[in-house]
Amino acid sequence: MSRHVAIVTDSTAYLPPQTMERHGITAVPLTVVLGDQALEEGTEISARSLALALQKRRSVTTSRPSPETFAAAYRAAAERGADGIVSLHLSAEFSGTYDAAVLAAKDAPVPVRVVDTGMVAMALGFCALAAAEAAEAGGTLDDAVAAAEKRAAGTSAYFYVDTLDYLRRGGRIGAAQALLGSALAVKPLLELEGGRIELREKVRTASKAIARLEEIAADRAGTSRVDIAVHHLAAPERAAALADRLRRRVPDLAELHVSEVGAVIGAHTGPGLLGVVVSSW
Repeated sequence: MSRHVAIVTDSTAYLPPQTMERHGITAVPLTVVLGDQALEEGTEISARSLALALQKRRSVTTSRPSPETFAAAYRAAAERGADGIVSLHLSAEFSGTYDAAVLAAKDAPVPVRVVDTGMVAMALGFCALAAAEAAEAGGTLDDAVAAAEKRAAGTSAYFYVDTLDYLRRGGRIGAAQALLGSALAVKPLLELEGGRIELREKVRTASKAIARLEEIAADRAGTSRVDIAVHHLAAPERAAALADRLRRRVPDLAELHVSEVGAVIGAHTGPGLLGVVVSSW
């Protein structure tokens, strides 16, 4: 049996299934609690079902995977021949997922390096891909971790939400910031900074906010070689149009992914989300 470094992430990486299969990446699912139902992201609840529940103002919360779930993923990787595992996860500021992975790693049958990437969505996904590519090239655990951390350092994420209310409810943004946005009737632009969601700018209308999101992402890309991901929740037309404009504006674009976020991130952003991840290496 060949030995190798395996890559584990979580379901908020939102990597395309064919990409995960090609690189042998395992995603451990987070849970969405809809009313009294606990549903695994990606298999038991879709983004569309989540958006409908939010629009009906149903109670929606999220929870981390259990340490036992991570332990099972680590055992399975070892049984498939891994002699080491790199486990890459969304920012610990958002979730206890990292902590659960750390607990499970203590009793894993092979060495496990657990990394808080400070990222989420394809910002996390690009880190997992970088680690997988390093492992495929014969890299060690340290090499795979270093590749992920380098990719994280070169990755930025910006997003537009119709309202800050969902982020306020989930405790992902301060009540004062949310109240300010509501009182001024502005459309917020946010960014991922230091593993936290920060309010970057306040724009008066949705159309101006989306135009500004495009400008920020294009400026961040500059003339560097970059991958870009455009995310949305219940806004496919907006996302496709934004992706087309970025494709024309970014001169050295390697790959461009367009996808709907899953239920966990959607629960905290609400329908209408548009996000752009710009990643260089």
